[in-house]
Amino acid sequence: MLNESESPPLAQRREQADPSERHQPVPLTVAAITLALVLFGVGYLLHSEAFGNAQLGDRRTVADLSGPVAQAGGNLDGKALFSANCAACHQATGKGLPGVFPPLDGSEWVNGNERTVVNILLHGINGEIAVIGNTYKGSMPSFQHLGDAELAAIVSYVRGAWSNKAVPLNAQLFAQERKSSARKVPFAGGEELKALTAHSP
Repeated sequence: MLNESESPPLAQRREQADPSERHQPVPLTVAAITLALVLFGVGYLLHSEAFGNAQLGDRRTVADLSGPVAQAGGNLDGKALFSANCAACHQATGKGLPGVFPPLDGSEWVNGNERTVVNILLHGINGEIAVIGNTYKGSMPSFQHLGDAELAAIVSYVRGAWSNKAVPLNAQLFAQERKSSARKVPFAGGEELKALTAHSP
């Protein structure tokens, strides 16, 4: 044990003093600024309008974002509907796939009797059909799950696209054919389609 007059060894003199814990509160300035910001935020929320200022954000409703509801005979995009429902088989060019899917471009079925093309879409076809001198044997499904306006938009697009120059059709014709026919199965090829319109003007 060292006397008070004796110096501590050199190793002990090099050591730092043990740290001591001291209470250091948040400076009053920082606490005052934080409190002021909180009070400002609360005051802003309490005094602002119920739905805020429309210029400060997007206040559109679901109805605004949905856009207008398509009505029968409305302006539907026939090309977009064709792309979504028909182009996989008949191709965007309307040329079809040789020996597999018949072309729509220049097709006598597309450009001919209006009732024919309407019924093809409403009921579909199973069996042989001759298109522009070539025979195709396959199956085309019915598209009667689409609305009359949608079907009219598709047909009108096809009848006026590529080299086709036929007049557009309206939704009323599809509605009329739906009501007048009890058919539940596709047409059995081109011969049955010809019989459908044999007495049509």
